[in-house]
Amino acid sequence: MKILDQDDDGGSAISHAGLIEKIEILRSSLRWASRLERTDIDKLLRQVTALRDEVMQISHKERFVRAASAELPMMPPVPQSQGERRKALLARSFVFEGIFGDNPKLLDALEVAEKAAPTDLPVLIDGESGTGKELMAKVIHANGSRADKPYISVNCGAIPDNLLESELFGHKKGSFTGAVNDRRGKFESAHKGTIFLDEIGELPLAGQVKLLRVLQSHEIQRVGSDEPIPVDARIVAATNKNLRRLIEQGTFREDLFYRLSVIHLTLPALRERKDEIPLLLAYYADESAETLKRRPVKMTPRLRDFMMNYAYPGNIRELRNLVYRIACLGGEIADITHLPEDIRPAPPSSSAGIGAGVMQPSPASTTLSAHPSSLTDAKRAASDEAERAFLERGLRETRGTVAELARRCDMNRSHLQMLLKKHGIHSKDFRVRQPEPNGRESGA
Repeated sequence: MKILDQDDDGGSAISHAGLIEKIEILRSSLRWASRLERTDIDKLLRQVTALRDEVMQISHKERFVRAASAELPMMPPVPQSQGERRKALLARSFVFEGIFGDNPKLLDALEVAEKAAPTDLPVLIDGESGTGKELMAKVIHANGSRADKPYISVNCGAIPDNLLESELFGHKKGSFTGAVNDRRGKFESAHKGTIFLDEIGELPLAGQVKLLRVLQSHEIQRVGSDEPIPVDARIVAATNKNLRRLIEQGTFREDLFYRLSVIHLTLPALRERKDEIPLLLAYYADESAETLKRRPVKMTPRLRDFMMNYAYPGNIRELRNLVYRIACLGGEIADITHLPEDIRPAPPSSSAGIGAGVMQPSPASTTLSAHPSSLTDAKRAASDEAERAFLERGLRETRGTVAELARRCDMNRSHLQMLLKKHGIHSKDFRVRQPEPNGRESGA
């Protein structure tokens, strides 16, 4: 897309002059033609259709650029709180498939993306793995003038070196073993749309040279062909690596870096966006419930406290996967035991010297007897103690019959067994003993 000058009329005049010239060519073709064959008529109709599309495209682009660059004249910017910035983005019909919080770094990135989206400038997005770089690329595409055109995603780290050129630029039939047909590459498929180059730091140097040539000339050549093919694709790239460090190491081209990073966005890690965790937990709980065709999973206080304070080295992707896991394994209510073992918190050590016939105190009662280190710990201990008392009372009322207690509580029996195991409660200790004929007692 042509970047309009500050003077709207001057910037538009260049594009409009080109259109007027094409219109005059069409008029001349019609004026001096004594007789037109059907093929000539079809050709002119195609030209008129293309011309109409160009007019609509220019109008569409100008409207987006004006909307993105509109400012109140001579008015200093009014500072906004984080909540106001978030609401302002949504009020401006900012297309975002998901949720986001009030982290200032994330809001900075979203506001830059909003301004960059209506242009055709290349965008480079960096951040740790799982922070939502591809989602940001889709946001830029959805809020730009190419939203109704193709969006093509390419994982540069997943393509073998010997197939890279064919994957990106296509190939001609017979150009190499296995090329049984002509094939379009990713760039041709993204013509007039957006191509997302994920893990751009994994691209080998040979591929970087070819990509740089495409950015400079806006044309490609299929493998096995000398014919140049013009392409018009908006470039959005992403990486979880420090490209400047790769440049120093000689594994990434500096000229390519500056070509790609005209607009540069950095997405903060989830550990810096703690306010988003409750929103994400609710969002993915609903999403997983819809996928699994069941009600949203409920978390015990212990599990929710863990999910709120976990460091999430895998960021949003790890949080999503954890929610899907506990939704699948936990059924109606999920607990710490449904987490992967490698991240599950260690249980409190049991007290020594327990006498025979005395039930072992649960982790909850152990925690409650100690001095809690925080209000959260105190609440969790009190909740666990109340849960234990409820289970013991229920077993006394049902004379130790787990199935009957599960029915009364409208609870899955296996989940009830898990809760009893969590608190160290044995149902057999609550069974009524009846006297045998010889005077001894036996279990019911």
